[in-house]
Amino acid sequence: MILIALGSNQAGPWGSPEACVLRALKVLNQWPTRVTAVSALIKTRAYGVTNQPDFVNAVAILHTPLSPQALMRRLHLIERAAGRRRSRRWGPRSLDLDLLDYHGRIIKQKGLVQKELTLPHPGMALRSFVLLPIAEIAPRWKHPVYHKTAIEMIQKL
Repeated sequence: MILIALGSNQAGPWGSPEACVLRALKVLNQWPTRVTAVSALIKTRAYGVTNQPDFVNAVAILHTPLSPQALMRRLHLIERAAGRRRSRRWGPRSLDLDLLDYHGRIIKQKGLVQKELTLPHPGMALRSFVLLPIAEIAPRWKHPVYHKTAIEMIQKL
């Protein structure tokens, strides 16, 4: 199972935050990726830097022949098309796409790469705005490291 988190709290070329998330889902549902399930959109307070607008969040299940690295490159291209400019960590953004889990793989890359790829996403177990949508669309999914369902992890928060 491949899980992607989607979030937006700033209007961009694709419209409002909700419109950005919905358009991103349409783009993600084009070859070589296919969306097979999507959670409800939820509105949540900003994480990390909290003095910014609330986010619209969702989680989707994808199928793709792309490798995790190639999928990350595709996610970054989609973010840029939606007006994302990476200027400040946890700052406002028109679109944020995070690769949460890729078939249970555990990857920690280090080296001279510009951006490390870590799977599963390192912060997902601490974020209810990620865990609640996962519980909705994939109640039997288990975290590859903690071996707990999203519901079990929510109970620990």
